[in-house]
Amino acid sequence: MNACFCFLLVPWSPCRAGSGGSSSLRVAASALGYFMFHLVLGGARSGKSRYAETLAKQQQQPVVYVATAQIRDAEMQNRVDRHQADRPTHWATVEVTIDLPKAIREHRQPGQCVLVDCLTLWMMSLLEANAIEQGVDDLLDAIAQTQGPLVLVSNEITLGVVPMGELSRRYVDELGRLHQRIAAVASHVTLMVAGIPMAVKQPN
Repeated sequence: MNACFCFLLVPWSPCRAGSGGSSSLRVAASALGYFMFHLVLGGARSGKSRYAETLAKQQQQPVVYVATAQIRDAEMQNRVDRHQADRPTHWATVEVTIDLPKAIREHRQPGQCVLVDCLTLWMMSLLEANAIEQGVDDLLDAIAQTQGPLVLVSNEITLGVVPMGELSRRYVDELGRLHQRIAAVASHVTLMVAGIPMAVKQPN
């Protein structure tokens, strides 16, 4: 009897790529110029967080960094600590679990850039709270009702096989639907592959 063993590793990480600068990322980001709303997708250690931070820095505006990671163990705390150490010290940091729409409403405004890292962990918090539908609708409403540079980071985990577990299947499905809804309204969508930004959507 043949069997197909499929599994999903849901990343409990602050969605952070490796630290350090990258001239290629700076050049790619600078070529975009000003943007209003940018979705940055990529796999683990693809460079998505570093690229998103480069975009935020190039706005030459105050930056509010919205972190969605929950501290569940010592290893996670160490990851978050390293992540915080890599960010500019003058950036404001806001920590959220499921209240991401509220944070966007409060901090997204002309003259200030909001960077959210990441949607992956936010979706996990919504799943645990059984609040996905309302949370996603609230997020899209918050984005539509506010103005100012916005960068959203998320893991692209929908490219593999269908997971075996029911909860994992729902998580992958819901995250994929979220990506589609956000990409439809974003001005830019970039997929990071091995540290290289691949333009998926740009203004005409």
